[in-house]
Amino acid sequence: MNNSPLRELLEALAEGLARPRHAWEAVVIAVAIAAAWGLGRTVRYRVEARLSAAARDKVPLDVLRFSVEGARRLAFPATALLLLWAGELALRLAGLIGSTADARLLRLAMALVGALALVRLLVYAMRRALISVAVIAPFERAIAFTAWAVVAMYVTGVLADVTDWLQATQIPIGKTNVSLWAVLTSAAATLVSLLAAMWLGSLVEARLMSAPGLDLNVRVVLGRIARAVLILVAVLAALAVSGIDLTVLSVFGGALGVGLGLGLQRIASNYVSGFILLLDRSLRIGDLISVAGAVDRYYGTVTQISTRYTLLRAMDGTESVIPNELLVSAPVVNHSLSDRRVRVAVRISIAYESDLDLALRLGEQAARSTERVLADPPPGSLLVEFAADGLLLEIGFWIEDPEQGRMNVQSAVAIAVYKLYADRGITLPYPRRDIRILDGGGAVPSRS
Repeated sequence: MNNSPLRELLEALAEGLARPRHAWEAVVIAVAIAAAWGLGRTVRYRVEARLSAAARDKVPLDVLRFSVEGARRLAFPATALLLLWAGELALRLAGLIGSTADARLLRLAMALVGALALVRLLVYAMRRALISVAVIAPFERAIAFTAWAVVAMYVTGVLADVTDWLQATQIPIGKTNVSLWAVLTSAAATLVSLLAAMWLGSLVEARLMSAPGLDLNVRVVLGRIARAVLILVAVLAALAVSGIDLTVLSVFGGALGVGLGLGLQRIASNYVSGFILLLDRSLRIGDLISVAGAVDRYYGTVTQISTRYTLLRAMDGTESVIPNELLVSAPVVNHSLSDRRVRVAVRISIAYESDLDLALRLGEQAARSTERVLADPPPGSLLVEFAADGLLLEIGFWIEDPEQGRMNVQSAVAIAVYKLYADRGITLPYPRRDIRILDGGGAVPSRS
């Protein structure tokens, strides 16, 4: 086994730092680390300031948050790696070191800082591409373990032997043999390509979502198409770089077609239905809809239209996950498709002895004085029914923010009506029944 960087480092330390080249390497490392720390803080503060200014220009908060986090994570290791490389170049130009063996300390420092930069870069890319923390956490540990294991093998000098063993180990795949090294590099290339594609896709989607000139549904569709195209290109590029024959995709496509025909047709139907909902613009994010399900009737505001389902948030805070196929095939009532104004009504009974005209005017006055009630169209009062106990009135009015709830504004109008009726002598009826008592051949009416 060749001398490892760790053994060379220990020998250099045993010789002491009295030799000029070792002393200069230590100086370069110390200066690079200190300068990287200072420059990293400066870069982070400047990026935060510029992104804060961009936030005032309506930049999405998720882009702002991830950009600041990425700058904070990558500023120090990237700057340190660049300064270490520049320091080694300067020492070579000055004639203080002549070969790679003379730069043992610098090479080891660059390996450690490079591993740190790689881990932070991959983790940042995964956090930008995959929002779920539960999905990211296992990959973070795997990436960190792999990167530091490679550094440990490099330091101990066994990395070359491990690489030779992986290249010599053959795995039979069909009629050909593929080395384990090729499998690992192909998997790594595919993973990096997918992460890069998903990262770019999320950036494009965030940029499209912040474009004010496009319809919201069009922005969502374009963002998803861009992400799908980037992922497809990334997979094809990774397969081509790995040396895998792309004709195997025809076999995969046939298997996928059989799977769709047998068990994945509902998933495919929901996926296609999601694009139909977005393209025909019958539903938009923010619309207030009600849809009849197999058992219950769902009512709420559309907060998300994903590839498989649509998310409805009801007034009580509960969220319903509705398959896109149901929204395409079932009747859907959109309360805010062409006009967000919604009519709301409050019914109230008054005694037969009350002044009907005054009661109707007071009902309209109470509705006009209530917050959230629109002046145009104006509120209106109607006599609905001659009920057994009294006159049934309906006070109708319009609101333009049904997503804020109906029952609260109905309650406010009812309270205002009750107060006005009490002040003006309009009485509310109690339940009343007429009883006839039969005595002999006659009937004696009795009222209670």
